[in-house]
Order: sequence, then C-alpha cells, then structure tokens
Amino acid sequence: MPLKTNNLKFIEMIKKASFLLLLILTSAHLFGQSKVKIDGVAIVVGENIVLESDVLKFKQELIQRSEGKVSKTDCEVLEEIMLQKLLAHHAVVDSVVVSEAQIESGVERNIAYFKQQLGDMKKVVEMYGFEDESDLRLELKKIERQNLLIQGERQTILNDVAVTPKEVRLYYESLEEGSNLPEFGTEVELAQIVMYAKPSVEEVQATVDKLKDIRSDILNGSSIRMKAVLYSEDPAVANNGGAYSITRESGFVKEFKEVAFSLDEGEVSEPFRTDFGFHIIQLEKIKGQLRDVRHVLIQPKISQEKLNLVKEKIEKIRDSILSKDLKFEDAVVKYSEDKDTKQNNGIIMNPQTNDSRFEMIRMDPALYGRVNKLDLMDVSEPYYDETREGEKMFKIILMKDKIEGHTADFVQDYVKIQQLTLQKKQEETLGNWYAEHVLDTFIKINKNYQDCDFQYNWSKN
Repeated sequence: MPLKTNNLKFIEMIKKASFLLLLILTSAHLFGQSKVKIDGVAIVVGENIVLESDVLKFKQELIQRSEGKVSKTDCEVLEEIMLQKLLAHHAVVDSVVVSEAQIESGVERNIAYFKQQLGDMKKVVEMYGFEDESDLRLELKKIERQNLLIQGERQTILNDVAVTPKEVRLYYESLEEGSNLPEFGTEVELAQIVMYAKPSVEEVQATVDKLKDIRSDILNGSSIRMKAVLYSEDPAVANNGGAYSITRESGFVKEFKEVAFSLDEGEVSEPFRTDFGFHIIQLEKIKGQLRDVRHVLIQPKISQEKLNLVKEKIEKIRDSILSKDLKFEDAVVKYSEDKDTKQNNGIIMNPQTNDSRFEMIRMDPALYGRVNKLDLMDVSEPYYDETREGEKMFKIILMKDKIEGHTADFVQDYVKIQQLTLQKKQEETLGNWYAEHVLDTFIKINKNYQDCDFQYNWSKN
C-alpha cells in the first residue's frame, strides 16, 4: 500500500514459537469461525481452547509456506499451538499490559495484508464469512490482543536473560569440540552516494493545477473513483479505486490522516503534499473512529533532461573518486543527498540486523545485482533508482569491506557467536518456563491426542 510509512512484513518463520504460528492461527480461526463444533475441541489450556480444525489448518499452512520443506505430525503441531496458548494464559495471570494503540496497529497490518492478497475490503469480508468490515475488525482485535499478550509474556520471561564473555567462549568451544562450528556466508559493507532528481517549481505547480481541475470536476458531479482510476499514481488504484478505510492509528503518513480527519462527509480536500506526491481526498463515510476515504495521487513529473543532468554529475563524481582526486568519504559529505547515510560516511545499514554488514545470500536481490561482482574498494557504475514514494535518484556504491564465506572464528565473528549463545540460553530459559508452568495450569486433552509423545508433561503423569 503506497501510503504506508513502513513496509508490511509480518509473515516470517521463526524457530519453534513464531509469529507465523500466530498469523496462521488467525487465518485458521477466521476460516473456521462458522464451523466450530463442541466435539472439535482438541485441547484446553487454562481458559484457551484449541480446535482440531486449528491443528489441521496450521499443519497445512506450514507445509504450504515452507514449500514442503517443513513437515510435522499432528502431535507436534498441537504442542506448538499449546505452548502459545500457555503463554497467552499466563500473560493474563501476570497482568501483561497491551495498549489499544498496539492492537489497532496490528489490526491495520492484518487488514493491509488481507487486502493485498485479495484485492479489496469487500472480498476480504466475503472470503472470511463476516457480515461486514466492522465484524471482521472486532474479531481481528480479539486475536491481535491475544497475540500481543503472548509476545509480552515471552518478553517478560526473557527480559533478564544475558550472556557473559565466558559463556560465549564456552559455547564456542563446545561447538568446536563437536565439529559443529557454523559456516558464515560472504558478508559485505557498502557505502553510497545518492543524488536526487527533483521537480522544478513549474513541474510542481502543474501537478497542483491538475489536481485542482480534478477536484473541480468532482465538485460538479464527476466520480472520484473514476478520476482515481484514470489519473491516480497510487499503485493500488487498480484494485481499490483509490479507496481506504483508516483510523487515527492506521499506518498512513501523518499528513494524509490529518486531512482525512479534518473533512466532513462528502467534502473534497484541496491538493496537499506528502512524501508520496500530491493528493486530493474525498471523505465518503464516517463510521465511529473509522473513515472511508478515496484519494487521487499525482507525482510531479521530472524531465528526462533533468535526469540526464543528475546522471552526468554523479558520473563525474565517480571519475574523480577513481582517479583519486576525491576521497569517497569527502564526496559523501559534499554531494550525497541521502539523509540516512550522509552523516555516516555513506554507509548503508542492514534493515534486518541494524548493523552495517550484509550477508550476500540474504541481500535484497536488486542490491545484490548491483554489488555482487564488485571487488574490495570498487565503485559501481551510476544507476537509476526510485523510492516507493516516487523519488527519483542516481546512486553509486562503494564496496567498503568484503569478508569471504568461512567457518566461524571466535575473534572475527564474536558478535554472531554471542548472538547464537544468547539464542541458545533464551531457548533453554523458555523451555524451563514451559516445563514449570505446564504443571500449574489447567490442561484438558482430547482422547485423540492423549497418546502423543509430547516434549512437555501436559498429561501431568
């Protein structure tokens, strides 16, 4: 969705107890909500019920999402679900606090994902068998609340877990003695110089004038939906006709929400600017805290001549760096226009790890294609890029450091080994918590699962 401030990425597998499980339980619950049967209860954990349909659905989804690489028995699947329900139960007992803002944000992410998959809100509501969007949102709020309780309880359990340098060394030595040292892939550190191609004052004014003309047509009876289909540069317009349902907690940019919530029903805004370009909004309906809006987005055009000028300028900068007339770091300070890297010698941070290292095999494919053939201290050819907000630019990238793939080394890879040590200690801590709290929690297991060889003593024998 082009107006979101953050990319939507909440479907990732995490070992053993994962957010994937939470998402699949969500979809399993929604798909099966009209088919609940009393004799379909697989297990009760505290006050939480797990249906047999939940087990089947999770198992099918796990196989599908892992492309057949992960396969678990019904008993293994059930225990993973039970562990999540155990966390949810004790989160309530331990008074874990979950805010309404957190819940609303999670609901919006789920809604955005479902709409992305199915096209529009009407199809989402029909697919999951709800009466309307409000009923769907109410159910999603219940599920999101439980998911946040689970995350909060897990965080509480692991909050004080830390590792000492001695523990890191002992763990490394245990891996070394067992010939189990991990292999790390090739890693690189990259720096960049970015130069934007910006629209002229005249190009900006032409965009505003066009939106004013569209607004005038709408006020005179034209359909904003048709105008959005014809003129809007929102990539989602083909699916939604420019329509969105938003709350104040929705992940839309601030300016968009401020305008949307300043309008009366039927009112059309004047053109206004966000990072995505220029918009007009019509408020179609007010539903309590929810606003149904429709918008037209147009980005100022940038001439090919201006693009060529920016490319020529960055080519000259690259030539000066290669001829050693200009240091890359000095060129960053003098010329780069990227605010995120300009004050850091141009170094690009890895959004997945929040450090400056990129493992080549896990790198974004587009970035990989630009740097995979660069040697140490090579500078890439200038290339065109564009943000999801529509900003146009040219970049050059420096291969600042490159560490070839290798077997883990205690000194060179200390931070990674420290993370592995911490992960192992966290898993052990969580396992001990499970073992203890299974014993002091009400558990009722369907006879179909009483012969399962569970890891934990759910039957309390």
